[in-house]
Amino acid sequence: MFCSNCGAEINDEAVVCVKCGCAVRKQSKSNEFDPDKSDKDWITTLLLCFFVGGLGIHRFYVGKTGTGILQLFTLGICGIWTLIDFIIIAMGNFTDSEGKRICNTDNR
Repeated sequence: MFCSNCGAEINDEAVVCVKCGCAVRKQSKSNEFDPDKSDKDWITTLLLCFFVGGLGIHRFYVGKTGTGILQLFTLGICGIWTLIDFIIIAMGNFTDSEGKRICNTDNR
């Protein structure tokens, strides 16, 4: 296991990194804890964008209300904005209102 602060190799049972002194953050074996990953579902966001993306519903779903309203009134700027969002979501780089990535669990 490696320290998330300095990158030094540490014992799996360590509580504190011996190199930098920072507390070690325990992670589950499946790496479920990721502070940069959103709790919004990736496939739901992708499907919302595909089927009703021109109305900005996927943006409302992730909490981006302001751009959701803008996309609703412009119909996704005739589909161009929607297509760009779809590509960004599919690549796993779309973020929610808190700036956390909405990504597939296989695409961390």
